[in-house]
Amino acid sequence: MNKNMKEENEVLLKKRKLIKEEIEEKKSNIKDIEKRVKALSKEAKGSYSEEKETTEKIYEVLTREINSYEDALEEPYFGRVDFREYRGLGESIYIGKKGISNIKKGEEVVVDWRAPVADLYYSGTGGEAFYKAPAGIIEGELNLKRKFLFEDGKIKELFDEGLNELMINGEEGTELVDEFLKVNLEESRGKKLKEVVATIQKEQNDIIRWPKNLPIIVQGSAGSGKTTIALHRLAYLIYRYRETMQGEDILVLAPNKLFLDYISDILPSLGADKVKQNTFEDLVLSKLKMNGKIYNKDEKLKSILEEKNEEKRKLIVNSSKVKGTLVYKTMIDRYIALVESRALDIHDITIEGEVIFSKKEIIRLYLKDLKSYPINKRKDEIKRYLNLKIRERLAQILNKIDTEWNFKIKDVKAELEDSEERRKKLIAIYDARDAIKDNINKNLKKEFNLYFKNWRGISSKDIYYNFFNDEELFSIATDDKIPEILADYMRGEFNSNYEKNIIDEDDLAALLYIRVLLEGIEEKEKFKHIVVDEAQDYSPFQIFLVNKLSKGNSLTLVGDLAQGIYYYKGVKTWEDITKGLFNGEATYIQLTQSYRSTVEIIDFAEKALLAQNLGLKNAKPVLRHGEKPKTIKVDSEEEYASVLDSIIDEVKEKGKNTVAIITKNSEEALELSQYLKKKSKYKFQLIKGKEKEVSEELIILPSYITKGLEFDCTIILNPSEENYGENLLDERLLYVALTRALHLEYIIENEKISYLINKSC
Repeated sequence: MNKNMKEENEVLLKKRKLIKEEIEEKKSNIKDIEKRVKALSKEAKGSYSEEKETTEKIYEVLTREINSYEDALEEPYFGRVDFREYRGLGESIYIGKKGISNIKKGEEVVVDWRAPVADLYYSGTGGEAFYKAPAGIIEGELNLKRKFLFEDGKIKELFDEGLNELMINGEEGTELVDEFLKVNLEESRGKKLKEVVATIQKEQNDIIRWPKNLPIIVQGSAGSGKTTIALHRLAYLIYRYRETMQGEDILVLAPNKLFLDYISDILPSLGADKVKQNTFEDLVLSKLKMNGKIYNKDEKLKSILEEKNEEKRKLIVNSSKVKGTLVYKTMIDRYIALVESRALDIHDITIEGEVIFSKKEIIRLYLKDLKSYPINKRKDEIKRYLNLKIRERLAQILNKIDTEWNFKIKDVKAELEDSEERRKKLIAIYDARDAIKDNINKNLKKEFNLYFKNWRGISSKDIYYNFFNDEELFSIATDDKIPEILADYMRGEFNSNYEKNIIDEDDLAALLYIRVLLEGIEEKEKFKHIVVDEAQDYSPFQIFLVNKLSKGNSLTLVGDLAQGIYYYKGVKTWEDITKGLFNGEATYIQLTQSYRSTVEIIDFAEKALLAQNLGLKNAKPVLRHGEKPKTIKVDSEEEYASVLDSIIDEVKEKGKNTVAIITKNSEEALELSQYLKKKSKYKFQLIKGKEKEVSEELIILPSYITKGLEFDCTIILNPSEENYGENLLDERLLYVALTRALHLEYIIENEKISYLINKSC
C-alpha cells in the first residue's frame, strides 16, 4: 500500500468514527423528541397543536438526517481539495454527496458538493484558485485535487489531478483524459439514470451553478449529459436558495412517462425528493380540468411516417406547424378581441321587468374600467363590484315600486267612496304590490348569481370550438394567412376529434392559452424554477406558456436540435427562443463534449449528424475507446433470432446488461417482438411509448421513443435506404438511434443499407 493510500485509509476511519458519533447523538435526541410528540398528541386529544406540529417537523428532519448519514457511511465522500486561503492556514476539504457535520466537536466532516468551496473540486486547477462565497471572492492556492474510487465501502483507487491525466497525442480536439471519469463511464448502466456528482465536468458545473434569475438554454450534443446536468442543477438551486425555494417549488417537464421513470431515481438520491415531475400533456390537462383521450406527438409522428398520400401528409405536418407558432397565439388573441368587441352575451340584469343593472353599465366595466383583468376574472370582479351595490339598487327599486303603486292606490281612493268595493280593490292592489316586492326580495340574489353563472360558463374548449367554426371570425382572426385547404383540414380534424372526445396534443397550447386569457394564472400556480428536457421538441407557443408558469422567467431549457424529430412543430433555431421569446435576455450555452459513447460509436453516427446541415459543432467524445460498431449481414428476417441471441450472448459475456433493439417504427417493433417471443431464448419487453417504466434489461422499441435514453448496447435493425431516406426526419431518427449506446453497437443489415451509415468507421 502506498503512502497516500495509507494516509487516506486513516482519514476514512477517523471520518467514519465522527459520522457514527453524530448518528448516535441524533438517535439519542430523536428518542426524546419521539417521547415529546407522544405526550403532545395525548394532550391535544385530536385537536390542532402548533407545538405538536413543530415538534413533528423536527422529528421528520432528524429522521431524514439520520438516514442520510447512515447512507453516507459506505462512501462518505468522493473528492478532496487542499486549499490555503491567502493569509490563512491550509486545509484538506473532503467533498461528498451530502454535507455531514459533527456538531458536538464543531467539525465539518464532509462538505456538500453544492457548497461554494466545492466549486474548487469541479472548476479549480492547481496553483492560484478562487471560489465565490456569499461573503465574496475567496482567493488562495489549490495544492491538491484528489478523487476517490470506492468499492464495497473501501477506497479502491486514488486519482490525483495532473498525475492520473495523460496527454493523448494524434487525436484532434482533445487534450487531457480524466482517468477517473473514464473508469466511471466504463461501468455498465442499469435501467435508470444515475447521479454523477463525483464526475461533473467544468463546463457542466458552470451550468449547474448558473444563477436562476434568467432563462438558460443548453444545446447539448447526444451524450453531453444535458438531462443529468439539468437535474443536478435543480438539486443545486434547492441548496443555494434553500431559504426561499423548496423542492415543491420546482417543476421538471419530461417528454413522456417512460422518461419520467428513467430519471426518477436522480432527484431523491440528491436530496430533492419533492420536485414535481410531469409531461406537458398532463400538466395542461390538470390546468384545464379536462378529460379525453390524448392523440399524442408520437402517435402523430407515426401517422406522418406511415401516410402514403403526400398531400395528406403535408396537411398533417403543416397543421402541427401552424399550431406551434407564436403567430397562432396572435390569431387567438385577435379572435378573443373580436368576440369581446361584439359583447353579444351582455344584457340587462332584470327582475319583474325592473332593471337592476343595465347592459350599458356592465359593458363599461367589461370593456373599459376592468379591462386589465383576464376575461373570467373580469367577470368575477364585475360581479363582486355590483354585488356591493345590490342593496342600494334593491332599495331604489322597491322605492320606485312603492311610488308607482301609490299612484294606483290614490286613483282608486279618488274614484271610489269608502265602501266594500273600494276596500277589496285596495287590498288587491296592496297584495299585488307586496307580491312583486316579496318576489324581488326573495329572488333578486338568485337572478343576479344565475346571470353571472351563465355569462361565465363558457370553457376553453367551447371558445376553441367556436374559433374554428365561426368561419367569418376565423377568417378575420387569421387574416386569411392560413391557406383555405389547410384551414378546412384543421377545422375538419378538430371537429372530428371534438365529437370523439379526443384531444390532439398540438391543440393543448391553444387550449391552455385560452384558459390563461379567461382565468389568468394565480401566483400559487407558478413555479420558482422549471426545467424543460428535450426542449427542441417544444413549439415556441408551448415554451411561451411554460414560461408563463414560471416566476421571473426562471427556466432551464435543455435540448439538441440534431435530435428534433418533431421538426415540423419544434424549435428551428435557438434564436427563435432567445430573441423571439426572451428578447435576447437569455443565456445560451452549447455543450459539445459527449460522455455517453465511445469514440468509435460517435464517429459512426457522424454522417447522420452532418447530413442535417444545422451548423452545430461536432460532438467530441471523451477519449474512451471501444469496439467499432459491427455490421452483420443477414439474407432474410428468419435469421434475426439466431443473430440477436448470439449478439446478446456476446454482450453478457462482456459484463454489460442493458440492450435495446431499435426499429424504425412501431409496426416493425411489434412484428419483431412477436417473432422473438417464439424464436428467441431471451425475454424482451416491447416499448410502445405509453409505458410508465421499463421492467426488463432487454427491450425492443421504435426509433422515436429512444430519445433521451441510453443503453450498454444497441442493435439497429435494418437501417435500409427505404427505412432511412434522404429527408430531415429520417436523418434525425437515425442519428438518435445511433447515439444511444454507451459501449457496444450492432447494425443488422437485411436490405441495402442507408447512405447515412458511416461504414468507413
